[in-house]
Amino acid sequence: MEVQDREFLRRWDGLGSRDASSRTEAMENICQEVMRKVEAIGPLPASVPSPPASGSPSNSELNGILAHLLMLSQRCPFEDVRERCICLLQTVQILQVSKVDTRTQSIFEDAFAALGRLDNVSLVMGFHPQYLDSFLRTQHYLLQMDGPLSLHYRHYICIMAAARHQCSYLVNLHVNDFLQVGGDPKWLNGLGEAPQKLQQLGELNKILAHRPWLLTKEHMKCLLKAEEHSWSLAELIHAVVLLTHYHSLASFTFGCGIMAEIHCDGGHTFRPPSLSQYCMCDIANGNGHSNHHDDPFGNQEVCGEVEVLMERMKQLQEGRDDEEASQEEMATRFEREKTESMLVVTAEDEECVPSRDISRHFEDPTYGYQDFSRSGEHVPTLRVQDYSWEDHGFSLVNRLYPDVGQMLDEKFQMAYNLTYNTMATHKDVDTSMLRRAIWNYIHCMFGIRYDDYDYGEINQLLDRSFKIYIKTMVCSPEKTTKRMYESFWRQFQHSEKVHVNLLLMEARMQAELLYALRAITRYMT
Repeated sequence: MEVQDREFLRRWDGLGSRDASSRTEAMENICQEVMRKVEAIGPLPASVPSPPASGSPSNSELNGILAHLLMLSQRCPFEDVRERCICLLQTVQILQVSKVDTRTQSIFEDAFAALGRLDNVSLVMGFHPQYLDSFLRTQHYLLQMDGPLSLHYRHYICIMAAARHQCSYLVNLHVNDFLQVGGDPKWLNGLGEAPQKLQQLGELNKILAHRPWLLTKEHMKCLLKAEEHSWSLAELIHAVVLLTHYHSLASFTFGCGIMAEIHCDGGHTFRPPSLSQYCMCDIANGNGHSNHHDDPFGNQEVCGEVEVLMERMKQLQEGRDDEEASQEEMATRFEREKTESMLVVTAEDEECVPSRDISRHFEDPTYGYQDFSRSGEHVPTLRVQDYSWEDHGFSLVNRLYPDVGQMLDEKFQMAYNLTYNTMATHKDVDTSMLRRAIWNYIHCMFGIRYDDYDYGEINQLLDRSFKIYIKTMVCSPEKTTKRMYESFWRQFQHSEKVHVNLLLMEARMQAELLYALRAITRYMT
């Protein structure tokens, strides 16, 4: 449902209250409003085969309210609100959140109380409540708490970042939020209608999303030393964190096949094809298929892939104990893996052409990672010992945007260290080697090298179909397909694949941040 006016949104505020009586009062007001609108439209004559045109003002507004109620009946974490919404929808002839553990329930309630919605991203991340808690606290701080940037600037930057990867789901979410906090609707006509200060951010958005290693202190100087409409250092740090957050969140959104909420366009009518035959949010919500992928052909290769991967992990661990490669050999293996990663094809389909609704929010739609790799250029190497998040980036962010560095660090650590010591049906498995290979492979694609890591392990642990999925989701997420998602780790549970997507998202965000923060550091010194 699109936001038509701010008064409409305020009607629903009471449903996010933790006080049951306040929710009851708000629900009663909504019920009365719905019944007034239903009575105003009146019963349909028997000769009329279909409802009145949806474009009529009263009917259109009622449809919007009913769509919102339909969303609440399935997504609201408060049981009393869900039940009242279901009763009301049944009353007007239309036509839920499943039981979750106490911690996840509390996180869902907090998110709903803060935003008035429980979006599909949160539902999918609900597979991993420890991570979800960290993610939502960080995102809430970036978007709603005191900070260098005004609220409408924040949401517009989110729109710019999500549009860069043609992620209409996130774009539409923040278009609504932008309007709700008082943003000028004219800015939504295109980047050219936004203030010059935001327009100047377009180049940084483009490079950061696709080739962050090309960022230099000159890019930062253009923003910080503009004759007019210049950015302060604190504002720029806030903008960089938002851009990297939403570039990587677009990767997660496409990687999990997340679609529009049920009350939004495309959410309660015809749904466009997603990664799978179901929406991942339904699986997370207990309303989907089994957590295991079916293998109708009984493929023996598929049935043994987990055991093969576990055996390779065991052999690599034993090999580590036996001998250690020289620094020269380690450097050679990194360069080889970096070169090979550029040759991995990111998608089978034709080039994605963004719609006008999306492309108006950014410049130069042909600019991307794939064009870069095809040109035969090489990604330069950034050695972590020269510039790392832990030793350099963290302190810079925390100094200019207090508390955010700490929040980001906790989120990175949560994604990197998260484990249940399981692989498919196997328990008591140490997955640290596999998680490190995934994280370091992503950083390798961005030219980031860890001197103490043997990049020869990556080819042993990540097969080609998995590499294709990783590179597509990280570099060109809009091209991610159902086939890619289903072709890797076919015996693993959906929750494990979501875990992989969390790793990919956070590794990508940290890689982008490193290059942006390094450029800012060089400007400052």
